[in-house]
Amino acid sequence: MRTIPISEEAFLKQLELSDASEMFWLTDTNRSYLKEWLPWLNYTKCEDDTSYFIQRTIQQYDDNQGIHYGIWYNGRMAGTLGVHNLDWINKKTSLGYWLGAGFQGKGLMTKAVAAYMDHLVFGSWNLEKITIQAATGNTKSRAIPERLGFQLEGILRRNEFLYDHFVDHAVYSMLKEEWQERARPKR
Repeated sequence: MRTIPISEEAFLKQLELSDASEMFWLTDTNRSYLKEWLPWLNYTKCEDDTSYFIQRTIQQYDDNQGIHYGIWYNGRMAGTLGVHNLDWINKKTSLGYWLGAGFQGKGLMTKAVAAYMDHLVFGSWNLEKITIQAATGNTKSRAIPERLGFQLEGILRRNEFLYDHFVDHAVYSMLKEEWQERARPKR
């Protein structure tokens, strides 16, 4: 699926090389904001670095290992969303995402994650489980799985190095039947 609708103003579009300029601009103008929780900002110094990342996501798609999307809101890229890798044997994956600061507080990421899960994770891929990890102090990122009814599985101590310190990660999961039950009308 090249595009997935989110709302009247927003949609997911599979990342393409032509998105590199817009994506780099979004990254660069939000660098200090994103750096609080994302470890890769020092490796994204120019548009070519973003092009390289997008090329890797295209290869990931070609290798049947998942799809990365740009999140578009009112004609502008707002962030990205994608899986790290698909574990076809165990029918599971993990999801990662980020939004620019100006796109926060609109429910955009919650809707984007739900659409991704409906169409791909528990839709065409028919997986059994998805996980989301977020630094324990990253309340905005943790709010996404919490709003969507994910279960907190536990805390991974000193799980990620962020420039000059380690952070713990909260690990959330959703099973296919839990997601399907969530979508059923209540009687």
